[in-house]
Amino acid sequence: GQQVIIPAPYWVSYPDMVSLADGEPVIVPCDEQHGWKLTPEQLAAALTPSTRWLILNSPGNPTGAIYSERELRALADVLADYPQVLVMADDIYEPLRYDNTPFTTFAQAAPQLVSRTLTVNGVSKSHAMTGWRLGYAGGPQWLIAAMQILQSQSTSNPSAISQAAAVAALNHSADFLDGWLHTLDKRRQQVLGMIAATEGLSAGIPQGAFSVFANCQRLIGRVTPTGETLRDDSGLANWLLEHTQVAVLHGSAFGMPGYLRIAYAVEDGLLTQACQRIAEACAQLR
Repeated sequence: GQQVIIPAPYWVSYPDMVSLADGEPVIVPCDEQHGWKLTPEQLAAALTPSTRWLILNSPGNPTGAIYSERELRALADVLADYPQVLVMADDIYEPLRYDNTPFTTFAQAAPQLVSRTLTVNGVSKSHAMTGWRLGYAGGPQWLIAAMQILQSQSTSNPSAISQAAAVAALNHSADFLDGWLHTLDKRRQQVLGMIAATEGLSAGIPQGAFSVFANCQRLIGRVTPTGETLRDDSGLANWLLEHTQVAVLHGSAFGMPGYLRIAYAVEDGLLTQACQRIAEACAQLR
């Protein structure tokens, strides 16, 4: 079947979406040393005559990694020799960036590949409208037409109320984002501080989105106060939920075992309590 290259860590739904369309997910593990980003060498090694799509998520979930314009151009250079490959740029976290990190979407970085690029975005993150279930896409006319046919025969159309709300949101000033980002940055620093102070955890600094992807490999194999051995990241996440009532997601769900995703898009007091509970729980492991 046709193959879709998905860099890991990835948003949990990507492989299933590909499988649902009778495609073959090709997972390419990225690493902390390269900022959780796909390198040109990795892309070149993964491409085959059967490759049809490359999915890029920037800023990324769960890592918060952001591809620079130079990095996107380097990937585009590799794709030049594979004219059958399309690129899906998932830019849903575009506005949520820290430290003045610039944003470039793939079509901007590689205008020569605009005819092969589908750019996906929405109002879920930019306007906290997740419940309205509305996104949008821009791409070549033939592809958008095909998407419209598929949608018309499956979900018919997005809710008219959601469409009106999204138009109002996009036409309204986004000056509230500065306040949001200031608050999110404080929470980001709080989670990073907890991780740095907790033996057994470590993490790079996310450039965007609202979660930290923490390395928990040094906690794997440790024993809880009740004598249970934590055999993997899933076991650790389950134990934290049961022992502390704090919900984190295990990295295996994102295609990267040995990590935990800690989201900080929660109220300040709740986040402080969660950080304290995680730190105290990890200190009890032997």
